[in-house]
Amino acid sequence: MKHSDFYIGLEFIGSGGFRWRCTDVGLRTIAAILLDQDDPNWYQGPPYIAAEIVFDEQEIERSHLTETDAILSAMDGSSGHPGYPGDVINKMMKARLEAAKHPPLRKGVLRFDRLTLKGEILHPYSVRKDDEGWMVLVYLPFRHEFSEMLEQEFIALPIANAADIKARAAADAGR
Repeated sequence: MKHSDFYIGLEFIGSGGFRWRCTDVGLRTIAAILLDQDDPNWYQGPPYIAAEIVFDEQEIERSHLTETDAILSAMDGSSGHPGYPGDVINKMMKARLEAAKHPPLRKGVLRFDRLTLKGEILHPYSVRKDDEGWMVLVYLPFRHEFSEMLEQEFIALPIANAADIKARAAADAGR
């Protein structure tokens, strides 16, 4: 979806497949409440009992008007992203669960894939602290490899976007 598609009261599907209702439209973001309660009193407002969550440009782009749109987008395959095999997801979730036992998890660091100078996509999935500082655990989906790097180095890299993923996929296709 685009920012201009949103208006207060619009119900939509977020990137996780959950239904949301737009409660505010800002200049670059929107606020929304998760529609996960049976009691309609949760949704009376503002102010709302349900927490208002801010959707940034990337979350807005990954949202859909209907469940059908969300499913079709997931099936499209035109993004070029190779996806994540089950064993990789299992390893990433175990690492995140382990990290959650030792706060702070530093979740903001895990929000965006990053792009290396060589065009490699890095998907952050957890963090750990060692003698050097915070380490970001990453998965390289096109190389099917796990790695890690210092948090300062990771967040200094540019955020990967859809064009970066397509370019990386095209590089693989050209090999």
